[in-house]
Amino acid sequence: MNDRSTRPLLSRRRLLTATSALAFAALVATANVTPALAEDGAHDGGDVVFLIDSLGDTWIPNNSAISSFQGHIWGHVTDKLLYVDADGKVSPWIAERWEQNDNATEFTLHLKGGVTFSDGSALDAAAVVANLDIWYAGRKSEGINPIGLFPKTYDHAEAVDATTVKVFFKKPTLGFIPTLGYHGSILISPKTIASPASSQADLSKTSGSGPYVVESWKEGDYVKLARRKDYNWGPAAVGQTGPAHLDTITYKLVSEPSLRVAAVQSGQADVAYNASPQELESLKSEGLTVATPRYLGFVNGWAVNTKLAPYDDVKVRQALQAGINRQEIIDTVYTPDWKLATSFIQSNVPGATDQSALLAYNPEKAEKLLDEAGWKKGADGVRVKDGKPLLLTLNSNPYLATSKSIDELISQQLGKIGWKVDIRAYDVVTYGQKVKYGGAGVPAYEVTRSFIDAGTVAGILTNANNGENWFALDESDKTLNDLRDKIAGAGSIEARRPLLDELQKYVLDQGYFIPRTQIVQRIYVQSPKLKGEVYNGVAYASYYTATKSE
Repeated sequence: MNDRSTRPLLSRRRLLTATSALAFAALVATANVTPALAEDGAHDGGDVVFLIDSLGDTWIPNNSAISSFQGHIWGHVTDKLLYVDADGKVSPWIAERWEQNDNATEFTLHLKGGVTFSDGSALDAAAVVANLDIWYAGRKSEGINPIGLFPKTYDHAEAVDATTVKVFFKKPTLGFIPTLGYHGSILISPKTIASPASSQADLSKTSGSGPYVVESWKEGDYVKLARRKDYNWGPAAVGQTGPAHLDTITYKLVSEPSLRVAAVQSGQADVAYNASPQELESLKSEGLTVATPRYLGFVNGWAVNTKLAPYDDVKVRQALQAGINRQEIIDTVYTPDWKLATSFIQSNVPGATDQSALLAYNPEKAEKLLDEAGWKKGADGVRVKDGKPLLLTLNSNPYLATSKSIDELISQQLGKIGWKVDIRAYDVVTYGQKVKYGGAGVPAYEVTRSFIDAGTVAGILTNANNGENWFALDESDKTLNDLRDKIAGAGSIEARRPLLDELQKYVLDQGYFIPRTQIVQRIYVQSPKLKGEVYNGVAYASYYTATKSE
């Protein structure tokens, strides 16, 4: 979907500075964007141009709300029942308060009155029930997917009255409440939900209740949002409930990273998404605002396919765990804004525990484990067993700009121990088609994925209740399955906490998950004239609270 016909041939940011005004003007012409001249003094009004590297391949809400790209737009066009901040704290939004029974199988949501979708319909209890149902089940025959992390224990929901919803689960589901703040859990009007997938894929026809509406858009080019003047139900946690300050926000596709950054430097745009980490310090020194928020979720790492030899051998997986120098990744590819992985979930997730000892770089231990597993070094340094080389195929994740650089560095590290590493790179669409958990040619699936509640983690690692079976274990690991079931059945956060700690230790010790670094997937380079944005629990920038100086 990248608009490659207008992509410039220049690749270095410094060479672009002098020509960025002309090049960017050509790129934004179709979006009718007129960048504002900068003067001092923030006030209501103003137009913001956000340069992004992709706009995905569909606008069906269920399918696109969890995208790293479309999620930016949905965060302004729609609301959520609850707000979750960067530390995982849950607070009211459309749901003003809630209760649950003792074993977390029934929940009651009390909604704000007077909330409406942009099509004029009420965001009432019936609308919430319609959204819960589509999040859980989707309409797969039409190509409308369920929301991946919505609890699979969901049974049904009932509208008690216009502002009260009761939600029922087949089993204890502590994660339900925080998951209502997940970026996939967007509220859209019942009319939109009832429409066919072809209609839902037309962004202009989707009605949300958020502080902005879609003014115009062009497939593979841009999306322009306009302020909704009657909006009056923002989350109190961000310090604002009334209408947004900015008049418009335009998300414009510009595939060249250096051009995105140069356009912000020259004042032709306000935000550049996904700049190179190596540029961030120099950009800060120029006076630009740089944000590298961490989301709540998994660290960046690999889910290992235990059905694929030699990764069916725990010693080989443990050698892989010990053979990666994670500090070198941060020192070489990143900056001090990035943090070492201390588990397979981010350290800001409530319930994460420090498992650093299991992630220590120890090449001598790795060599010993491989020797014990029967892998012997050949004259070329590559280990061999039964005539086959010790091979690791890595599919660099196109959603993370630095993925290939990390793969190349790890290839060097593992090469010293005896691995032969094959690196493959695809674009977003091809990657989605070719690279799957447990795929025959995918020994290690790179994870860059957010979630809101740590209790959802155990379920997706296995195949119970339509889980994702990340390690291709099916039901073969009794210890993992027991931990999964105990975590799912916990009736309180206190009872669940030690189980989550045990799960993290076990998964890392078995080498099922190989962390690389804590993830910063969303990098923002921003004009200093734009202030007051807020980053939520999945690291999206919301410009609902932002102002822009003239």
